[in-house]
Amino acid sequence: MAEVTFRQIAPGVHVRRHEELNLNCGLVVGEQRALLVDTRSYHEHGMELLAAVREITDLEIVVVNTHAHYDHCFGNSAFRDSQIYAHVGAAEELRRSGEDQREQVVAHLRRTQRAHMANAMASTEIVLPFYLVDGDTTIDLGGRTAGLLYAGRGHTDHDLAVAVPDVGVVFAGDLVEEGADPAMEDAFPLEWAQTLAALADKGPAAQADLWVPGHGDVVDRAFVDEQADVLAELAARCAEVVSDGGVGVEAFVSACRGIGLDTHTLREAAVRVLELRH
Repeated sequence: MAEVTFRQIAPGVHVRRHEELNLNCGLVVGEQRALLVDTRSYHEHGMELLAAVREITDLEIVVVNTHAHYDHCFGNSAFRDSQIYAHVGAAEELRRSGEDQREQVVAHLRRTQRAHMANAMASTEIVLPFYLVDGDTTIDLGGRTAGLLYAGRGHTDHDLAVAVPDVGVVFAGDLVEEGADPAMEDAFPLEWAQTLAALADKGPAAQADLWVPGHGDVVDRAFVDEQADVLAELAARCAEVVSDGGVGVEAFVSACRGIGLDTHTLREAAVRVLELRH
Protein backbone atom coordinates (compact mmCIF):
# COMPACT_ATOMS: atom_id res chain seq x y z
CA MET A 1 0.00 0.00 0.00
CA ALA A 2 1.38 3.39 -0.95
CA GLU A 3 2.10 5.77 1.91
CA VAL A 4 -0.64 8.36 2.35
CA THR A 5 0.85 11.84 2.53
CA PHE A 6 -0.15 15.40 1.80
CA ARG A 7 0.72 16.48 -1.75
CA GLN A 8 1.32 20.14 -2.49
CA ILE A 9 -0.78 21.32 -5.45
CA ALA A 10 -0.06 25.05 -5.11
CA PRO A 11 2.16 27.10 -2.78
CA GLY A 12 1.02 26.34 0.75
CA VAL A 13 -1.96 24.29 -0.44
CA HIS A 14 -1.96 20.52 0.03
CA VAL A 15 -4.26 17.56 -0.62
CA ARG A 16 -4.23 14.23 1.22
CA ARG A 17 -6.08 11.51 -0.67
CA HIS A 18 -7.07 8.43 1.30
CA GLU A 19 -7.52 4.90 0.01
CA GLU A 20 -10.76 4.55 1.94
CA LEU A 21 -13.45 6.06 -0.34
CA ASN A 22 -10.78 8.01 -2.30
CA LEU A 23 -11.55 10.82 0.14
CA ASN A 24 -9.66 14.10 -0.15
CA CYS A 25 -8.75 16.33 2.78
CA GLY A 26 -7.15 19.71 2.18
CA LEU A 27 -4.66 21.89 4.04
CA VAL A 28 -4.13 25.61 3.42
CA VAL A 29 -1.16 27.10 5.29
CA GLY A 30 -1.03 30.81 6.04
CA GLU A 31 1.46 32.81 8.07
CA GLN A 32 -0.52 32.61 11.30
CA ARG A 33 -3.03 29.75 10.93
CA ALA A 34 -3.63 26.65 8.83
CA LEU A 35 -7.04 25.61 7.53
CA LEU A 36 -7.98 21.93 7.26
CA VAL A 37 -10.78 20.88 4.92
CA ASP A 38 -12.69 17.86 6.32
CA THR A 39 -11.60 15.40 9.00
CA ARG A 40 -12.31 11.83 7.76
CA SER A 41 -14.57 9.10 9.15
CA TYR A 42 -13.80 8.44 12.82
CA HIS A 43 -11.52 9.44 15.69
CA GLU A 44 -8.57 7.24 14.75
CA HIS A 45 -8.70 8.57 11.18
CA GLY A 46 -8.81 12.10 12.57
CA MET A 47 -5.77 11.50 14.74
CA GLU A 48 -3.86 10.15 11.71
CA LEU A 49 -4.82 13.27 9.82
CA LEU A 50 -3.74 15.53 12.68
CA ALA A 51 -0.32 13.84 12.76
CA ALA A 52 0.01 14.37 9.00
CA VAL A 53 -0.86 18.06 9.39
CA ARG A 54 1.78 18.39 12.10
CA GLU A 55 4.41 17.05 9.70
CA ILE A 56 3.78 20.18 7.61
CA THR A 57 2.97 22.91 10.11
CA ASP A 58 2.72 23.61 13.84
CA LEU A 59 0.39 26.57 13.34
CA GLU A 60 -3.04 26.82 14.94
CA ILE A 61 -5.52 24.70 12.95
CA VAL A 62 -8.91 25.91 11.77
CA VAL A 63 -11.24 23.18 10.46
CA VAL A 64 -13.98 23.39 7.83
CA ASN A 65 -16.53 20.60 7.35
CA THR A 66 -17.81 20.76 3.77
CA HIS A 67 -20.98 18.91 4.77
CA ALA A 68 -22.44 16.55 7.36
CA HIS A 69 -21.77 13.13 5.84
CA TYR A 70 -19.78 10.95 8.21
CA ASP A 71 -16.71 10.51 5.99
CA HIS A 72 -16.12 14.27 5.98
CA CYS A 73 -16.69 15.13 9.63
CA PHE A 74 -16.74 12.24 12.11
CA GLY A 75 -12.99 12.83 12.56
CA ASN A 76 -13.87 16.15 14.24
CA SER A 77 -13.25 14.54 17.62
CA ALA A 78 -9.49 14.73 16.95
CA PHE A 79 -9.79 18.50 16.46
CA ARG A 80 -11.99 19.48 19.38
CA ASP A 81 -9.48 22.20 20.37
CA SER A 82 -9.81 23.84 16.94
CA GLN A 83 -12.40 26.23 15.58
CA ILE A 84 -14.64 23.98 13.47
CA TYR A 85 -16.61 25.81 10.78
CA ALA A 86 -19.57 24.53 8.76
CA HIS A 87 -22.85 25.71 7.33
CA VAL A 88 -25.57 25.98 9.93
CA GLY A 89 -27.43 23.23 8.07
CA ALA A 90 -24.54 20.83 8.61
CA ALA A 91 -24.83 21.11 12.38
CA GLU A 92 -28.58 20.61 12.15
CA GLU A 93 -28.14 17.55 9.93
CA LEU A 94 -25.55 16.00 12.25
CA ARG A 95 -27.91 16.42 15.20
CA ARG A 96 -30.69 14.82 13.18
CA SER A 97 -28.88 11.99 11.41
CA GLY A 98 -25.47 11.50 13.01
CA GLU A 99 -26.40 8.44 15.03
CA ASP A 100 -28.31 6.92 12.12
CA GLN A 101 -25.28 7.42 9.87
CA ARG A 102 -23.06 5.75 12.44
CA GLU A 103 -25.44 2.79 12.82
CA GLN A 104 -25.63 2.21 9.07
CA VAL A 105 -21.86 2.47 8.54
CA VAL A 106 -21.04 0.20 11.48
CA ALA A 107 -23.47 -2.43 10.16
CA HIS A 108 -21.91 -2.22 6.69
CA LEU A 109 -18.37 -2.55 8.08
CA ARG A 110 -19.34 -5.59 10.11
CA ARG A 111 -21.02 -7.21 7.09
CA THR A 112 -17.82 -6.69 5.11
CA GLN A 113 -15.57 -8.16 7.83
CA ARG A 114 -13.90 -4.89 8.86
CA ALA A 115 -14.31 -5.28 12.60
CA HIS A 116 -11.55 -2.84 13.59
CA MET A 117 -13.08 -0.03 11.56
CA ALA A 118 -16.57 -0.89 12.83
CA ASN A 119 -15.41 -0.72 16.44
CA ALA A 120 -13.53 2.52 15.81
CA MET A 121 -16.62 4.08 14.26
CA ALA A 122 -18.88 2.82 17.04
CA SER A 123 -16.68 4.41 19.73
CA THR A 124 -16.17 7.78 18.00
CA GLU A 125 -17.81 10.80 19.60
CA ILE A 126 -19.71 12.90 17.08
CA VAL A 127 -18.41 16.45 17.58
CA LEU A 128 -20.57 19.13 16.00
CA PRO A 129 -19.10 22.12 14.19
CA PHE A 130 -19.71 25.23 16.26
CA TYR A 131 -18.59 28.18 14.10
CA LEU A 132 -21.66 28.20 11.88
CA VAL A 133 -22.23 30.26 8.74
CA ASP A 134 -25.19 30.64 6.41
CA GLY A 135 -23.45 32.54 3.63
CA ASP A 136 -20.05 33.43 2.25
CA THR A 137 -17.39 34.03 4.91
CA THR A 138 -13.71 34.97 4.75
CA ILE A 139 -11.15 33.47 7.11
CA ASP A 140 -7.85 35.32 7.58
CA LEU A 141 -4.97 32.86 7.80
CA GLY A 142 -2.29 35.55 7.91
CA GLY A 143 -0.85 36.65 4.57
CA ARG A 144 -3.69 34.95 2.72
CA THR A 145 -7.40 34.38 3.05
CA ALA A 146 -9.69 31.42 2.50
CA GLY A 147 -13.27 31.94 1.38
CA LEU A 148 -16.06 29.72 2.66
CA LEU A 149 -18.61 29.74 -0.14
CA TYR A 150 -22.26 28.73 -0.03
CA ALA A 151 -24.03 28.68 -3.40
CA GLY A 152 -27.24 26.78 -2.68
CA ARG A 153 -28.57 23.24 -2.53
CA GLY A 154 -26.72 20.51 -4.41
CA HIS A 155 -25.17 17.36 -2.96
CA THR A 156 -26.90 18.41 0.29
CA ASP A 157 -28.69 21.56 1.39
CA HIS A 158 -25.61 22.81 3.25
CA ASP A 159 -22.52 22.26 1.06
CA LEU A 160 -19.62 24.63 1.76
CA ALA A 161 -16.71 25.04 -0.64
CA VAL A 162 -13.36 26.52 0.35
CA ALA A 163 -11.61 28.84 -2.12
CA VAL A 164 -7.99 29.93 -1.93
CA PRO A 165 -8.05 32.83 -4.39
CA ASP A 166 -4.37 33.76 -4.34
CA VAL A 167 -3.48 30.44 -5.98
CA GLY A 168 -6.72 29.63 -7.84
CA VAL A 169 -7.75 26.54 -5.83
CA VAL A 170 -11.23 25.46 -4.75
CA PHE A 171 -12.01 22.59 -2.38
CA ALA A 172 -15.49 21.71 -3.60
CA GLY A 173 -16.44 18.89 -1.25
CA ASP A 174 -18.94 16.52 -2.83
CA LEU A 175 -20.45 19.21 -5.04
CA VAL A 176 -17.86 17.86 -7.50
CA GLU A 177 -17.11 14.15 -7.93
CA GLU A 178 -14.28 12.57 -9.93
CA GLY A 179 -14.08 8.87 -10.67
CA ALA A 180 -17.69 8.23 -9.70
CA ASP A 181 -21.10 9.73 -10.36
CA PRO A 182 -22.38 12.53 -8.15
CA ALA A 183 -24.06 10.95 -5.11
CA MET A 184 -27.79 11.59 -4.99
CA GLU A 185 -29.03 10.12 -1.69
CA ASP A 186 -29.44 13.50 0.05
CA ALA A 187 -29.18 15.65 -3.06
CA PHE A 188 -31.34 18.23 -4.77
CA PRO A 189 -31.12 16.97 -8.37
CA LEU A 190 -33.19 19.78 -9.87
CA GLU A 191 -30.98 22.46 -8.26
CA TRP A 192 -27.47 20.97 -8.21
CA ALA A 193 -26.38 22.26 -11.63
CA GLN A 194 -27.50 25.79 -10.83
CA THR A 195 -25.67 25.66 -7.49
CA LEU A 196 -22.45 24.40 -9.05
CA ALA A 197 -22.57 27.07 -11.75
CA ALA A 198 -23.22 29.75 -9.12
CA LEU A 199 -20.26 28.51 -7.08
CA ALA A 200 -17.96 28.62 -10.10
CA ASP A 201 -19.02 32.23 -10.78
CA LYS A 202 -18.36 33.51 -7.26
CA GLY A 203 -15.45 35.95 -7.08
CA PRO A 204 -13.02 33.82 -5.01
CA ALA A 205 -13.69 30.80 -7.27
CA ALA A 206 -14.21 32.38 -10.67
CA GLN A 207 -10.55 32.31 -11.71
CA ALA A 208 -9.71 28.98 -10.10
CA ASP A 209 -8.49 26.18 -12.33
CA LEU A 210 -7.58 23.66 -9.64
CA TRP A 211 -10.68 22.09 -8.13
CA VAL A 212 -10.39 19.44 -5.43
CA PRO A 213 -13.44 17.15 -5.35
CA GLY A 214 -14.54 15.42 -2.19
CA HIS A 215 -13.37 12.14 -3.73
CA GLY A 216 -11.01 11.40 -6.62
CA ASP A 217 -8.40 13.28 -8.61
CA VAL A 218 -7.91 17.03 -8.63
CA VAL A 219 -9.66 18.46 -11.72
CA ASP A 220 -9.76 21.66 -13.74
CA ARG A 221 -12.51 24.19 -14.40
CA ALA A 222 -13.47 22.46 -17.66
CA PHE A 223 -14.28 19.28 -15.71
CA VAL A 224 -16.48 21.27 -13.31
CA ASP A 225 -18.31 22.92 -16.19
CA GLU A 226 -18.87 19.54 -17.87
CA GLN A 227 -20.25 18.05 -14.66
CA ALA A 228 -22.57 21.06 -14.29
CA ASP A 229 -23.78 20.47 -17.86
CA VAL A 230 -24.59 16.81 -17.10
CA LEU A 231 -26.44 17.80 -13.94
CA ALA A 232 -28.33 20.49 -15.88
CA GLU A 233 -29.44 17.92 -18.45
CA LEU A 234 -30.53 15.61 -15.63
CA ALA A 235 -32.58 18.42 -14.10
CA ALA A 236 -34.15 19.38 -17.42
CA ARG A 237 -35.22 15.82 -18.21
CA CYS A 238 -36.53 15.22 -14.70
CA ALA A 239 -38.51 18.46 -14.84
CA GLU A 240 -39.99 17.42 -18.18
CA VAL A 241 -41.13 14.10 -16.74
CA VAL A 242 -42.75 15.92 -13.82
CA SER A 243 -44.53 18.35 -16.15
CA ASP A 244 -45.82 15.43 -18.23
CA GLY A 245 -47.32 13.89 -15.12
CA GLY A 246 -44.76 11.11 -14.70
CA VAL A 247 -44.61 9.76 -11.16
CA GLY A 248 -42.68 6.49 -11.38
CA VAL A 249 -38.96 5.98 -10.85
CA GLU A 250 -38.59 4.06 -14.08
CA ALA A 251 -40.17 6.90 -16.05
CA PHE A 252 -37.42 9.20 -14.79
CA VAL A 253 -34.70 6.63 -15.44
CA SER A 254 -35.91 6.03 -18.99
CA ALA A 255 -36.07 9.75 -19.75
CA CYS A 256 -32.55 10.38 -18.42
CA ARG A 257 -30.63 7.56 -20.08
CA GLY A 258 -27.67 8.56 -22.20
CA ILE A 259 -26.59 11.69 -20.33
CA GLY A 260 -23.46 10.12 -18.82
CA LEU A 261 -24.78 8.85 -15.49
CA ASP A 262 -25.24 5.18 -14.67
CA THR A 263 -28.61 3.57 -14.01
CA HIS A 264 -28.07 3.35 -10.25
CA THR A 265 -27.40 7.10 -10.08
CA LEU A 266 -30.44 7.88 -12.23
CA ARG A 267 -32.62 5.71 -10.02
CA GLU A 268 -31.35 7.44 -6.84
CA ALA A 269 -31.93 10.84 -8.46
CA ALA A 270 -35.47 9.83 -9.42
CA VAL A 271 -36.25 8.60 -5.91
CA ARG A 272 -34.94 11.86 -4.50
CA VAL A 273 -36.93 14.03 -6.94
CA LEU A 274 -40.12 12.17 -6.05
CA GLU A 275 -39.34 12.40 -2.35
CA LEU A 276 -38.85 16.17 -2.56
CA ARG A 277 -42.20 16.63 -4.31
CA HIS A 278 -44.03 15.41 -1.19
